[in-house]
Formats: sequence, structure tokens, C-alpha cells
Amino acid sequence: MPDYKKMYLHLFNAVTDALTELGRFDYGGATARLKQAQIDCEAFYLQEK
Repeated sequence: MPDYKKMYLHLFNAVTDALTELGRFDYGGATARLKQAQIDCEAFYLQEK
């Protein structure tokens, strides 16, 4: 069974970091961080399925 808590915490931290980057007008960094978090969580899900 996938570890949804692990995925949630990973995404929550990525969103928090992306918001910080947006506050610095680093749109590219925020976008890259969110895309990577999406990729990571998909990998977590597929590994544990």
C-alpha cells in the first residue's frame, strides 16, 4: 500500500519551498521544484504499489 503520509509531507515541503521561491520572484525555481515533487511522488507511488 502506498505511503500517502510520505507523499503528502514531500509535496507539502515542496509547496512551502516553492512559495518561498515565488516570494523571491524565482518563478523558474518554483516551477522546477513543483515538477520534481510531482515526479518524486509518482515514483513513490509506483514503487510501493
